[in-house]
Amino acid sequence: MALGGGGWLFQNKKLPGAYINFVSKVRPTTDFADRGYGAMALELDWGPEGEVFKVEVDDFQKSSTKYFGYDYTSDKITGLRDLFKNLKTGYFYRLNNGAIKAACALATAKYGGVRGNDLTIAIQANIDDEDLYDVITYLTTDGAKTAVDKQTVASKAALTNNDYVTWKEDMTLAATAGTPLTGGSNGETISGLQYQEFLDKIEPYYFNTLGCLSTEATVQDLYIQFTKRMRDDVGAKFQTVVYGKENVDYEGVISIQNKVTDAGASLASLVYWLTGAEAACAVNASCTNKTYEGDFTVDTNYKQSELERAITAGMLIFHRVADAVDGDITGDVNILRDINTFTSFSKQKNEDFSSNQVIRVLDQIAIDVARLFNLTYLGKEPNDADGRIAFWGDLVAYHKEMQRVRAIQNFVPDDVPIPTQGESKEAVLSEYQVQPTMCMEKLYMTVVVA
Repeated sequence: MALGGGGWLFQNKKLPGAYINFVSKVRPTTDFADRGYGAMALELDWGPEGEVFKVEVDDFQKSSTKYFGYDYTSDKITGLRDLFKNLKTGYFYRLNNGAIKAACALATAKYGGVRGNDLTIAIQANIDDEDLYDVITYLTTDGAKTAVDKQTVASKAALTNNDYVTWKEDMTLAATAGTPLTGGSNGETISGLQYQEFLDKIEPYYFNTLGCLSTEATVQDLYIQFTKRMRDDVGAKFQTVVYGKENVDYEGVISIQNKVTDAGASLASLVYWLTGAEAACAVNASCTNKTYEGDFTVDTNYKQSELERAITAGMLIFHRVADAVDGDITGDVNILRDINTFTSFSKQKNEDFSSNQVIRVLDQIAIDVARLFNLTYLGKEPNDADGRIAFWGDLVAYHKEMQRVRAIQNFVPDDVPIPTQGESKEAVLSEYQVQPTMCMEKLYMTVVVA
């Protein structure tokens, strides 16, 4: 007979033997949610329909045509280039109101939209084997055809759908110099319904900023109410970037004062760049004085008094900063102050809440502490003194790490009292204070001349 063995919870074993538990040494958890995630709904000539799709910065730089229909240098995606100057990961949704796919006798475009009309299919005999055919998909840009897919096959059955077309079942392999796809359309005018569909679908995703490109007041209001509900009721901590919306008065919304002056560009085009810049801004950093390095022309024709009024009204504004000492009289276009639309200051919520840097710190704490509790303690750790002390230890370690990266300051463990049991036996109550760190913005100096 074998001796007893295995793990134990109570000292109630009947058989002689060695009962050994292996457990991890208790150590604090300091997991930080990453930043650099943004979400946008776009009116496009090409792309996935009816779903949220993810594009990394590398994907955009190398394969933008596959996702958005145009190569990286195209003027058609200037805004997206601006977005990805800072953004790491984007979640996108194509606003679609009945887009139609282009088609020909050989294939149908993978997606609806006018960009499908620039596709052409060519079939030619393979020069090395007369029993094979080269089937080439071309995409025309600025009058020049570029091969985006080539397959060498002996029969239609060997063809596979590519990133641009779906082959028709009844197509036949026969040499053709080029058969264009036609009939593609972007569909009807986009309405508020399509924006609502986007917001419904984006709700489960994690992102730091949500960009609203619409200049229609009703659509902007839809985004703002969505943001308030998600932040205040659901606990999803992100900020929404809009253009020209006044009197919002909410720390979760950033409203841009400046328009762009480029012909044919939306007045709200700066939303692209700022969505990426705010999403990628580190928890210990600020976008104050950050230089706009994008491709649009920014209207910075503001007087000093107008800049002050914009700040007072909670509008994020860009201005031109020159350095005459260096001989630079043109200057860069910089963010004056990294602020949101919150303006109704009180003793409960003072001016600090208008700083996006402060909101980033508070949002980071909310996200990370919630993840810590949900993954490590919820339903797993007893709500007794030992369990709450373990949770307290993780809270202290987390805030020490936040202080190490200079996101908060003057923190000592005593700032976080050991949590107590709430009104019910399964509830944990924790109350403590933090001091977010802010980057330098103003210098007041007195020089005494002796």
